Amino acid sequence: MSPHPLLFAAPADFAISLLAGLFGLLIGSFLNVVIYRVPKMMQRESDNYVAVESGREAPHAERFNLMVPRSACPHCGHQITALENIPLLSWLVLRGKCSACRAPISPRYPAVELLTGLLSALLVWRLGSGWAGLAALFFLYSLIAMTFIDADTQLLPDDLTYPLLWAGLLVNLNGTFVPLHDAVVGAAAGYLALWSIYWLFKLATGKEGMGYGDFKLLAALGAWLGWAMLPTIILLSSVVGALVGISLIVFARHGRNNPIPFGPYLAAAGLIAILYGNSISAFTLGLLG
Repeated sequence: MSPHPLLFAAPADFAISLLAGLFGLLIGSFLNVVIYRVPKMMQRESDNYVAVESGREAPHAERFNLMVPRSACPHCGHQITALENIPLLSWLVLRGKCSACRAPISPRYPAVELLTGLLSALLVWRLGSGWAGLAALFFLYSLIAMTFIDADTQLLPDDLTYPLLWAGLLVNLNGTFVPLHDAVVGAAAGYLALWSIYWLFKLATGKEGMGYGDFKLLAALGAWLGWAMLPTIILLSSVVGALVGISLIVFARHGRNNPIPFGPYLAAAGLIAILYGNSISAFTLGLLG
């Protein structure tokens, strides 16, 4: 299957890519909020549901969403001002500490902002600033949020996987990345592939090797990139997962029995695939003759 002409086309426009990078820094700041709050929103909703079903008062009555309340220091409650919330710069100026209590601010916040900015610039450089490039930015931002949420909680929220899946099908209505037929088959095949592996592993060992969120994420990747890209995505995620897993065991003394979330590796593979998937697939097929 030949790639769609909008895919993998490098516009080589430095100015537009730079603007995309700056925009990515701003989005990265928002993604930090998503990564922190979405799991808490899920837990609060679950707590309230259980309480109400048990005839008790809901324990979480105050509003808590992506906008309310304002971001604040977890140590002293100091509300973050606009000047203290400038991506990268504020963290550097404050030297990684709260302006009120001087408690350390995790370096992961600027790291997420920098990662989002750099990858935004790379995507626009590779795919352009047209429909394909803009759609790919949404793809990227969803994957970054899910990567860090899964790493923290071993959960891939339906509130993120389902919108990514449906967006992939909508984006491909006019064949932006792949024909719609390939996208629909990719979504179904992506889900069924990991679903089958899950049940085979469970029947053989009695253990659960992965969560249902992984099925939905691979289905979403299939909806964006089509069924033909799924083998490449699974291969890439396995290679990345193996390298990271071995590194964690060897260097970080991560126990062999400690679960390692698979979502981040799927997300990394999906990003590599949208950027270089056709080249990797062609190289692999060439090796196989």
